[in-house]
Amino acid sequence: MDQIHLMKVLVAVGELESFAGAARRLGISPAAVTRAISTLEETLGVKLLLRTTRSVRLTEAGSRYLEDTRNILASIVEANEAAAGVNAAPKGNLSVTAPLLFGKAFVMPCIVDYLRAYPQVDVSAYFLDRVVNLVEEGMDVAVRIGPLPDSGLKALYVGQVRRLLCASPEYLDRHGVPQHPSELVQHTVIAASGVSPRLDWKFGPAHEPIQVRLKPRLTVTSNDAAIVAASAGLGIARLLSYQVAGDLAAGRLQVVLEAYEEAPWPIHVLHRESKYGSAKVRAFIDRLAQQLRAHRYLN
Repeated sequence: MDQIHLMKVLVAVGELESFAGAARRLGISPAAVTRAISTLEETLGVKLLLRTTRSVRLTEAGSRYLEDTRNILASIVEANEAAAGVNAAPKGNLSVTAPLLFGKAFVMPCIVDYLRAYPQVDVSAYFLDRVVNLVEEGMDVAVRIGPLPDSGLKALYVGQVRRLLCASPEYLDRHGVPQHPSELVQHTVIAASGVSPRLDWKFGPAHEPIQVRLKPRLTVTSNDAAIVAASAGLGIARLLSYQVAGDLAAGRLQVVLEAYEEAPWPIHVLHRESKYGSAKVRAFIDRLAQQLRAHRYLN
């Protein structure tokens, strides 16, 4: 039997955990599904599925082989698309994720331009202040801020941002401007992430790190809420430079302890494309990278 056909049958059975369901998906008979799995197991010399009268599940070897098979089949589809014409117009659905405020300020304008340029593409945008797993959650493109863990994803560097301590001029007039991180224990602190009663802020430079443990007066789970509180004169918040650029320019916020900043955080565009790529993803990444690299708040 054709190897690609056998792989498609395994993927269908593995995903549906059903021989009958796989037969319906593929438009073949249950007997043909059974023959295909038997042929594949005999060829490989390994058991891929555990079958009972009530259930079908993958063996450990079957799970590994299924993941490899998915990648192979995806590469075949992408190679066919590339061979059909790399200049083909992008089409289909594109899913994009980014941090909430970053997505609204920098990714959304790019999405609007992209949709205007490519009318055959639909975009699903997920702006969330959590790390979205591209593989498990089926995303095509993600923006990450900060150091990247090792992964099999492709990463494109597009800029950097600073982590700033900010307070309103009114607050600083009333309570004074801290000159050293240790003085923050005497100030009202706004925590912009998590719900821990304690907060550990680290400061640079890297060769002489300083860590200060603080008890925030206000803890919020969104950065925009922290910006509102800091602008209103409540206290000092730690935020990324792009998040407060407008407030700094308007004089609503002021940077403190600038000399003790950590090294800037990198910004990357991540994707899981193979070497062939798809037109919709390539076009979006190229456009997004160009716009982000040109933005004065990010470089």
